[in-house]
Amino acid sequence: MTEKLEDLESFLKNVDKISELVMDLKSSDVEVQQKAMEEADCYIAALDEPCRTKVSKSTINTNPSLQPCFSPQNSRSPETFIKIMERDAEDRREKRIAKEKKATALKDKGNEAYTQEDYETAVKYYSDGLTELRDMQPLYTNRAQAYIKLGKFKEAINDCEWALKCNERCIKAYVHMGRAYLQLKKYNESRHCFEKIVEIEPGKERMVKEYLTQVDLEEEKESQEMNARREFDKGEGKATTVPQLLEKLSRPGQPPFFYSRGLEILLQAVTDCTGQTLFRLNNGFSIINSNDLVRSCLVQKTKDPDSQELCVSVLKLWRVICCGNDENQKMLMTCPVTRQASVHLITSEHVAVRTECLALLCLYSQMPHGRRLAIDSLNVQMLVRNLMVCISKPKQQQENTAVNILENFSAENKFCIQLRNVLTGSVTVPFTTTLRNISKSNHHILPSLIAAIGCLARDDVIRQKLAHDPECWKAFLVAIRQCRAYEYKEILYPMLGLIINLSTMTSLVIQEHAVSLCDCCLGLLRDSDNGVTTRATGVLSTILPQSSEAVQHVIQGDLVRTMCRLLKETEQTTTKYAIKTLTVCTAASHLAREELLKSDKKLSILRHLLGSSCDEMVSGNAALCLAHCLELDGIASNLLGTDIVLLLLRHAAGDAKKTAVQQNAAIALGKLCRSEPRHMSKLRELHGLEILHSCMKLVT
Repeated sequence: MTEKLEDLESFLKNVDKISELVMDLKSSDVEVQQKAMEEADCYIAALDEPCRTKVSKSTINTNPSLQPCFSPQNSRSPETFIKIMERDAEDRREKRIAKEKKATALKDKGNEAYTQEDYETAVKYYSDGLTELRDMQPLYTNRAQAYIKLGKFKEAINDCEWALKCNERCIKAYVHMGRAYLQLKKYNESRHCFEKIVEIEPGKERMVKEYLTQVDLEEEKESQEMNARREFDKGEGKATTVPQLLEKLSRPGQPPFFYSRGLEILLQAVTDCTGQTLFRLNNGFSIINSNDLVRSCLVQKTKDPDSQELCVSVLKLWRVICCGNDENQKMLMTCPVTRQASVHLITSEHVAVRTECLALLCLYSQMPHGRRLAIDSLNVQMLVRNLMVCISKPKQQQENTAVNILENFSAENKFCIQLRNVLTGSVTVPFTTTLRNISKSNHHILPSLIAAIGCLARDDVIRQKLAHDPECWKAFLVAIRQCRAYEYKEILYPMLGLIINLSTMTSLVIQEHAVSLCDCCLGLLRDSDNGVTTRATGVLSTILPQSSEAVQHVIQGDLVRTMCRLLKETEQTTTKYAIKTLTVCTAASHLAREELLKSDKKLSILRHLLGSSCDEMVSGNAALCLAHCLELDGIASNLLGTDIVLLLLRHAAGDAKKTAVQQNAAIALGKLCRSEPRHMSKLRELHGLEILHSCMKLVT
């Protein structure tokens, strides 16, 4: 490797030297040019020598008169030197192309061997490739990856350092180097490598965060095991109790009561991290999970009371052993019987078994590391199906825990992705069934369940499927009516929020139910609870753009007057929904414009929004709504003497992030001046003609 470094440094020096010589040969100073020509002769002569000649250092030079430099009288012209350099560069380029071709072919063979898990052969091919081309960065990073698989971590680090000499921004080099340092338990060095990735490419922050979490977990694991061994070596107290109990529990052929009692005593001994670690270090997971009787209880082959009690004891032990201990959580999920039991026992007929199983899953669901372990290890589709069964049977008293688990897991993208193809059977059917049957026994769980479905709907595919599911919208209609009848406002809040989220997507199903949904919302607008009216307005703002029939229906229901009332309030979310709803109505209906004018002859509400709102969506919709109203005769004249020109001009000339705001303001200003030319004098007074012309160009 030292030889490679010397070659690379020598090459870089030669490049710098040639650049200097070419500049000096072009110099107007004769002396500088003459000196450069002499040095060029020396350099050209050296080109004829081998790249690296090995000689015996003890050999005496018997012909000292031979010098590599030419004499000044034989020196060549600058043009000759440059031609020689060009010819040499072309020769080197052709040789490099040939070497790159060979090196790439060897790299491909190495990749194929790596894919087949033949890492030794992969290393050989990558090494042969580097013999052809020493500065090919992918060969170093690929070989480093193969070295890691072979457990040759120092060699991997060395290759990553060479890759960084070829490309100092090579992210793969830092990834593999960080992984290799982690295996060598050099945690600070590993962190430094991963942190460098974010410096190079900030967009990799999420990936780096996961790598840094792995470093933290490994360092914590090592610390736990060192402390546990230290306590065990002292030979005092509970540090020796755990191994002794595990030894007794490893005896085969004992009755269920023997193991249940032993596990209870073990639980009392495992009171801290040291006890948890000693359990792991003394093969506790293998001892428990390999016991035939325990395995039989966990898969519910026997349902006698003693077996059920043993099953409860095992689940409780797992929870205690894994609580706050990431390494133990990881170990537990490596056992097939654990993975199977933690999903199937959710629906056990035995209450205590069901309770402990849900408690264990809840433990995994509370932290990102635990969630990812469970998602990678468990049958997610079966897990969700069983959780929904548990939620839909509130008399079993574990529905709160089940819905919390579902909501926690929904935060993970991988969880949502695995549910996409089974959403209807696993989620939608039980969810809509529950919505249609709200009662005193289940109404307490629905807010949390709706929130969990809302978390799932953050996934674009799931949101689209829910938005296009007819049963989902039928259930919403039934549920809204039930909630109004029984005043279940705690259910209405999250349900209306979910409807707003889903109805942002265009759907024929939504259009089919738009009139009924809007009719329900008209009723909710009369509610005394501001939270309900705000969310009902939000639903109208997203449903109405999809159905002209629904627009006509709500206008007949005096919606325009209601929106004007809401716009006089100061609550920002209500204002945003109300102005959008009003804009949709005035765009589609002449009657809506007339109703707005009856409520507000000088359009003071719209002018107030244009002058006071900091929300671009609000001001943009206010300008658009105003433009709709200006199509009525006499409106522009009513606005003479108001500040309307100034307000619209400010938005048209502003630096809004959304050009729609400028466009809407310009359109309204143009309609205003065309309908009532007297506004033009005010526009000239404010020097706004140029602004209006430039904005109108933007519009066209």
